[in-house]
Amino acid sequence: MSVQDPPTLLQLAVQRLLMDEALAISSLQYLPRMLFPPLFKEAFYHRQTNVLRAMVALWPFPFLPLGTLMKTPHLEILQAVLDGVDMLWTPKVLPRRRKLQVLDLRNMHHDFWDVWAGPEDGDRSAETVCEKPKGKRLHRCALRRRLKVVTDLCLRFHLNEHQAHLLQWAQQRRRSVWLCCVKLQIWALPGYTVRKVLAVFQPDSIQELELNTGWSLSTLVNFASYLDRMRNLQKLLLTRIHKNTFRVLNTSLDIRKCITKFVSQFSKLNSLQYLSMNGIYFSSEHMKQLFRYLKTPLESLSITMCKLSHLDLTSLSESQNLHQLKHLNLRLVKLIDLYPVPFHDLLKSVADTLETLELEGCWMVDSQLITLLPALSQCSQLTRVNFYDNDISMAVLKDLLYHTANLSQLTQELYPAPLECYDDRGDVVTGQFAQLCPELMGTLITVRQPKRVSFATYVCHECYQRCVYDLETRLCRCQQ
Repeated sequence: MSVQDPPTLLQLAVQRLLMDEALAISSLQYLPRMLFPPLFKEAFYHRQTNVLRAMVALWPFPFLPLGTLMKTPHLEILQAVLDGVDMLWTPKVLPRRRKLQVLDLRNMHHDFWDVWAGPEDGDRSAETVCEKPKGKRLHRCALRRRLKVVTDLCLRFHLNEHQAHLLQWAQQRRRSVWLCCVKLQIWALPGYTVRKVLAVFQPDSIQELELNTGWSLSTLVNFASYLDRMRNLQKLLLTRIHKNTFRVLNTSLDIRKCITKFVSQFSKLNSLQYLSMNGIYFSSEHMKQLFRYLKTPLESLSITMCKLSHLDLTSLSESQNLHQLKHLNLRLVKLIDLYPVPFHDLLKSVADTLETLELEGCWMVDSQLITLLPALSQCSQLTRVNFYDNDISMAVLKDLLYHTANLSQLTQELYPAPLECYDDRGDVVTGQFAQLCPELMGTLITVRQPKRVSFATYVCHECYQRCVYDLETRLCRCQQ
């Protein structure tokens, strides 16, 4: 509602009712179902916790998307809502009168509050919010009696009071509440705290896991026993597992055993579709094992800020479960010293499925890119390519553009400025840049009708901007 819009009759009625909390609470059992969402929303924004507590106990829908309203943690509101959930299990509330089945604390399902809550059965999308565990299955009656509390957790350094209260509440009510964590992010949290958190909910509920911990490898290996049970994990992001991780171990044999134990858990991840490894140090032997252990075809693979060997590229090209990739990201992976044929073979194997290709900052040179061009020209489903920050000459860039003739699905193309745009010290020669980039754009236009195309220099070390040409020349601040 804008500032000029007068309040509707419904809004006026809700505001009038909430002026007397005691009257509002006593009226809830007689309130039409359709008035619950606007009344709850108004009470939420005015922090009327007594009304919220009572409304949760009488909530007439199977689904309550609280997280959409509570975009930032508010402990008092959370306590009131959880107190209302507790009231559902008092003897005064008969099981057949309990409507609420799912309390969703994630920032999702915005339509619930903007439109009326839906058909008589409520928002049935709640049924797909969290699948039943595939491990130890509860009896169906027991599952129906338990209320699902769905959340995402981002754990940074320590538990905040909001997270600590929710986890303690759920731990104490495990017989009546199933806490379901769909997305779990762990940032530099001690291993013992992580174990306490994971003990509260079923690992089967986790669909997305991000580990950015800086843990020792031994701590990471202890965590592997939980990874083993994340059977519905679809997305795994690993960050900062490097050589320093191994410093607490005494022998190279210990190191190999620990890495092997961690990598072996990938054989249990039957639902994995997205794998991201950022700043990861594994030997070629363990990289080969990792890709061999994959159980299902990946949809997305991201390996960034890592050093890959020729054997690593060979392992990638030979893994059958990478041959249906839609997204491949090798940003900041140094390829300058590598023989490109295995990479060519990988591109050829994903030619029918690949949609995005990120090769920014790979230090590729002419000879390597030339080897990739025949395979690249067959990737007919590509919608985005990124070749920024590679050392490619004018002639080879033109050849690259000619090889995109059949890539009609491309909607975004990012190419490096040709080497001829730099002087011997590596500084941008603006005259050359302003002349050569339009020439490359003209070449591309003769090949097909492009949509969004950019040619750009390396980032300037002084102003941290690029010189960019995208039908007009935009120089970095230092060159203006």
